[in-house]
Formats: sequence, structure tokens, C-alpha cells
Amino acid sequence: MDQPLEPGEGSLSPEPARPHKPLLLVAAAALVDADGRVLICQRPADKHLGGMWEFPGGKLEAGESPEACLIRELDEELGITVNPACLAPFVFTSHAYESFHLLMPLYLLRRWEGTVQKREHPAIAWVRPIQLFDYPMPPADLPLAAYLRDFL
Repeated sequence: MDQPLEPGEGSLSPEPARPHKPLLLVAAAALVDADGRVLICQRPADKHLGGMWEFPGGKLEAGESPEACLIRELDEELGITVNPACLAPFVFTSHAYESFHLLMPLYLLRRWEGTVQKREHPAIAWVRPIQLFDYPMPPADLPLAAYLRDFL
């Protein structure tokens, strides 16, 4: 008959404690135009990962849904109005940065009101999904670009 393991022995020992990183929830949108191009925005140089290209969106505020966050952020960043029914959940990414863990759902958006303007970014670009990899992107955005390339 097998003897029970003592605490700390064998395969039943608990994993070592790992420090927890704060979870950052960010919602992003892949705006897709009539030609199948996707909008990406360059991060301001003075921000974390400055100069890299990302999908528009932002951090959720307390009590805010991802959809409400995107509607607010897309108005602030790009000057467009979005109907919540036009936000189609697509995929998400989960990435551990050095000081936080990012969880980011990506929504597809094909309809909006207004003309896209760069309000908070030094540059914006409409690119074919296959060209997304020609732009340096934050590590968390790369899997999203791959899904868009394969889906669109």
C-alpha cells in the first residue's frame, strides 16, 4: 500500500509562489474599410512602447464595458461615432509584460459615422492585413495581426 506523501514531497507539492502582476484590461478595434484595409495607429513617442503601431482603443475605466470603452476611445482618438451593434467581438490576446499583464479583446468594426482623423496619434495608416507585419507592433498586438491576416 502506498504511503501518503508528506507536505513538500513528490508530485503533490504546491508550485512555488509567483508574484502577481496587475491586470490591465484594454479594448481594441480593427477598423476595416471597404477595400479590406485595417487601420493602425502609431503610439506617441512619450508613451510606453512609443513609436510602435497598434490597433485603436484604450483602457477600460471603472465599471465600463469593453464596448463602451471603444465607443468613447474611438471618438476621442479618431473622431468617429460607433453604434454598439457594429462592434463584432473577434479575438483576444493575453500577454505578460514586465510590470503588468494585458488582456485585450479585439473587435471588428466595418461601419462608423464620420471621417477618421488622427487626434492623439502622430500617424495613422490604412494597411492590408498582410502588411501589418511591416510595422513594428507591441508584442501583445502581433497575434491579433496574425488572426486578421488569416481571417480577412
